[in-house]
Amino acid sequence: MSDTTTTDVTPNESGPQLRILTQYVKDLSFENPHAPTSLQGGAAPAIDLQIGVSIDPVQDGLWEVGLPITITAKRDDSTLFLVELLYCGLFALENIPAEGMEPMLHIECPRLLFPFARQIIASLTQNGGFPALPLDPIDFANIYRIRLEKATSQQAAENGAVKPETKN
Repeated sequence: MSDTTTTDVTPNESGPQLRILTQYVKDLSFENPHAPTSLQGGAAPAIDLQIGVSIDPVQDGLWEVGLPITITAKRDDSTLFLVELLYCGLFALENIPAEGMEPMLHIECPRLLFPFARQIIASLTQNGGFPALPLDPIDFANIYRIRLEKATSQQAAENGAVKPETKN
């Protein structure tokens, strides 16, 4: 006799669903402007990383989520390399409450895409003659929270929510 229990659940029941339909490189550029002299070693370069999240509706329930990533490596005033990557995924979101849609698109979708973009960048820098550049994990929840705080403070400033002091 078995102690296991089964529950009849079909994958298409009405619970929230997030599916990655495909993921792809939409745009990619690697510049190594001073090769081969830039490959001859020296002090560790300063790395500037810029990352964002772009959200584009494709059709009802389908969203293209992109990670635009720009990395500039400089030594002194000389650019060693420049990487520009737009890595995207096509996501199907179903049965997600309205209040959960934005966090899903801005946090969960980028979190799923990031490891693949990270691998592309590590391979690209290594193929460019530099050590592989392993990016640290990104806290997309924190980026989203900061974006919300900025939007809230900007909206408050535009609406005059900060009232001048009055004297009695």
